[in-house]
Formats: sequence, C-alpha cells, structure tokens
Amino acid sequence: MSPAALALILALPGPAAAAPKNPDTLVYLTRSDDLGIDPARVGDGYSRHLAATVYEALVAIKPGTRDEFEPRLSTAVPSRQNGLVSADGRTWRFPIREGVQFQDGTILTPEDARFSFLRRFVATGSEGLSDELLRVLLGLDPEPERPPAAAELLRRAREAVIVEGRDLVFRLARPSPSFLAILAADGYILSKAWCAAQGDWDGTEAGLGKVSGPQSSRSMLQSALGTGAFRLERWDRAARQIVFSRHDGYWRGPARLKRVIVKAVPEVSTRVLMLKNGDADVIAASVVEEPLIRGLPGVKVFDGLRQPNRSPLMFFNFHVEPSGDSDMGSGRLDGEGIPPDFFCDKDVRLGFAYAMDSGRYVREVLRGRGRAASGFIPPGLPGYSKRGLEFKHDRRKAAAHFRKAFGGKLWERGFKFTVLVNTGSSWRPALVDILRRELAAVNPKFLIDTRVVDWSTFLDRAGKRRIPLYVQGVWEPAGDPLLYARALLHGRGRMALRMRYEDPRADALVEGAEASQDPASRLIFLEKLQRLAREEAVFVPVAEPRGDVLRVQREWVKGYRFSPYFPGAPETSDYYELWKG
Repeated sequence: MSPAALALILALPGPAAAAPKNPDTLVYLTRSDDLGIDPARVGDGYSRHLAATVYEALVAIKPGTRDEFEPRLSTAVPSRQNGLVSADGRTWRFPIREGVQFQDGTILTPEDARFSFLRRFVATGSEGLSDELLRVLLGLDPEPERPPAAAELLRRAREAVIVEGRDLVFRLARPSPSFLAILAADGYILSKAWCAAQGDWDGTEAGLGKVSGPQSSRSMLQSALGTGAFRLERWDRAARQIVFSRHDGYWRGPARLKRVIVKAVPEVSTRVLMLKNGDADVIAASVVEEPLIRGLPGVKVFDGLRQPNRSPLMFFNFHVEPSGDSDMGSGRLDGEGIPPDFFCDKDVRLGFAYAMDSGRYVREVLRGRGRAASGFIPPGLPGYSKRGLEFKHDRRKAAAHFRKAFGGKLWERGFKFTVLVNTGSSWRPALVDILRRELAAVNPKFLIDTRVVDWSTFLDRAGKRRIPLYVQGVWEPAGDPLLYARALLHGRGRMALRMRYEDPRADALVEGAEASQDPASRLIFLEKLQRLAREEAVFVPVAEPRGDVLRVQREWVKGYRFSPYFPGAPETSDYYELWKG
C-alpha cells in the first residue's frame, strides 16, 4: 500500500450517520476465494467457516472455551457420568434431536446423521480431520498411495456407526480423548435424500463411484443443504461471492440477520474503503493493515485475540513433485533452480532455519506483538516450551551449513526457486521477503522470488506437493498437542504427507504418545518430538504472534464474541449471534 493510497482512503468521508446500510444484511469481505463447501472436502479454516454457516454437528465447542462442549443436533453431550459413554471409552451414544428441519423443510433423522459419516469415510479427496476419524473409528491408518477400497471402507464404517432407535452410536476402534473435538470440528450432518437428488452418493455400495474413485472429483457438492441458521442462496463465482439467506425454520429460532454475503476482495485498500463507506460490515485484516484501519470513524477493532494455532511455520518439501509449471526453476543444482530432493539435505534446511530472521518479522510485520517461536506446540497447551527450541537468526551458522550442503556444490553454484503466496495476504509476502533478503546476504547466489496465486490454488499445489517451500499455519481442534505432533511429524500426518517427510523415530514417538494413558508419560514423548523436530529442522516455527489477526467491523455490528475454536476466528464468527443496529 503506497502512502498516497493510504492518504486517499483516510481522507475520503465515511457514512454521515451511524445508521447501518442494509440493516438486515451483513457483508464480510475476505482475502480470497474458498475451496468449496462440501463437508467431506473442506480442510482450511475459511472453507470450514462457510460449512459451519450451513451445516451443524452433533456437538459444538462452547464459545470462549477450549474443551467444553454443548449439544447441537445431539440432545446431550455424551459422558461416562450421563451413561452415554461406555466404561472402556469405546462406545459413544448421541441422542438425535427430534423435529429439526433441514433447509428444504424435511426432518432430520438418525439415518441422515449416520449417512453423513459414512459418506465422509468413502469420499475420495477428504480433507480436514478425516484421517483422525479413520484412525479413531475404523482403526485404519492407510498409506496415501494405497488407500483401502471404498467398499471395504463402507463395510467397516457400517459396523462402526450404527443407529439404535433415536440414537447414533459410534463404536471406536480405540479410546480417544479428542473424539468430541474432532466431531465438533469435522462432523457436519447432511440430508441423505437431498444428496441422492443432487446426483451424489445415495448410501449404497453400487453408488460409491459418485464419491470415490477417479471420477469422484466432478461430484463434489456445488450446493449445500444443512440444518444450520442460514441456507446457501447463491454462489456467484464470477462475482467471487457467496450469499446465504436466513433459515426461518431453524430449530433454535430464526437468526436476526436475513442475509449474509461473503465476498472475496484481495486488495486491502478496497476492503478498507468499502468498510469506511459502510458497504462492508466486517473485513479480513491483520496487524499489517492496522495503520489503515485504526481511527476510522464508526469502525471497531478487536486486537489481542490470540488464535490457538501454530502460525507461521516455514515448511520444506522433501520431494517436490515436478510439473509443467514447476517452481523449481531448472530442476537441477545449477544455479538456475533446485532439484526435487533439495530439502532432503539437512544442511540446506538448517541453513534456511538460521537465515530466517524471526526477530525482524516480529518487529517489522507483527509490529512487536509476539516473539520468536519455540517448538511446534502452541502456547498454553501441554508440552509447550517457551524457550530453548528457537532457531536464533545467525548468518554465520547459516553460511556454515550451506557450505556443507551437497558436498560444497550448493555454495559454489547457488540456487533459485519460487515461493507461492496467496492473494490478499500481507504477512506471507512480508515473511518471504525477509527470508529472501537474508539468503542474499548470506550468499548473493541464493535467490528466491514470489508468485501470487489464489488461496485455492495455493492449497491445491501444496496438497499435490508442487511447492518447494511455503509458509502456512496449523490448527487442531480443542488444542490437543498430540494432534499437532501427528499432523506435523508422523509419516501419515496431513502436513507431513504434504512435506513428504517420514522418519521412523518420529512415527514411534507419536504412536507411543498416543498409546499412553499417563499425562506425564505423554509429555515426555512430546518433549522428545520437539527436540527431534528442532534437531532435524523438519520445519521452522517462525514466530508466536500475540493477536496478529484482528477482528475489524463497523460499530453497528452487534453480538460479536471471540470464540477461539470457531473456524477462521477472529475474522470469522457465528453469524447466528450477530445483528446490526
């Protein structure tokens, strides 16, 4: 943002009065487009927030808490105390609420709830926490390249998820302290009849090809029908916006808002101008954009809202998948590119780790709100280590490791590759620019540049392992440190799979922690995992922000409360709780 553009925005007059425009419609401006709204395929926080607007789960995390739950489509939160969880922790019973309407007026049944979980297991390309559900419910931890046959998954799922009267019953393969959190984050309920009418899966073995197999991607739901407070009215891809309208038959009572519009506006100056003029009610913003926003009349800024995640992390791809539009340059160690296994060299990873100036990132980008990150476990969770696991910026150490990499050839020849950043993000390009400058200071032959792509493209290429290095965060439900350990370090964890990282030592430690029922023993496993990740420089935790993402809204937006485990919070929120006045 140029100073001239900033001055122009601040000089333009806002609404003359505090009366909201379109008082029954809330407009939220985000940075970039979503991936979709199919519950079996959403994985990022932004897409999850869209799904949470239309769909509901059996239980929800109570707003403002980390591990307290409240009923949704189940009338009770199962526990041993109320008799809905067996003594061995492997049988969970959820009484399904009666009289709940889907947004087409049909009534929710226990069979709809069962169908939703069966579909999630058999749907090819499932994202999010499906791998956790596979392990916890079905006892499966399949190799990605050799997934179980859809028919076998369906057979196992039908045995693990059953209906008894009005109850949905889960038979877990093993007890899991995170089961409720996984269901709350990833257990949205669909209508079986509606899915079949859309040409999607009908629940039969014969129809599995609709959601599983090489042709399944075309069947990804492009519309939505749930029991939530808002229904999907229109998805205008040309205008890059999604329109939700109120579900008047909602079982908790109709929302105060009649309509919610979520629109992708990558340019921050446009988002700020629309907010100032009252054409937007809430916008995506971080501390990077705070100077544009702070002091605008009629605008309220909530800061210091710490997200329960680990972000930013610098990820290395140990085996980049070559493609026609490769970001590896020449694809060789010749000074014009990098080979696919570039980051398999430990000295390369350590060189990058010591070259990254986390202190500068905290000062210049976070504007002092944070500190250098120590380990992969977020602050406040069991196993967090405040000090001792940082990579302190050190050009000499970086140079020493780079000189050893590839037998000295890297230092002589240099490298060149591209880092992808998503449209609308301010902190990602700023972080990559700091890294770029520091690498060039270590050796002028070390060159990286950036390429801006849509968020959906960024996630797609990361998932297909086509990005050599990228910056992203990791979020796990209810702050379970074991879920962070598995996602990042186990060979079949979702982030480790993207990195193509696999180490039998890490696998054994993760599995040992998961098998232990003793909290003290688990902490020992986690401590060893933290040290291993640091010693091997598997990835680089850059900083621990202290409220780097802001909640920015017009003062006429009422009812907002920060719920740290709502997907995409604090920029997003439960629209059912909001109104304008």
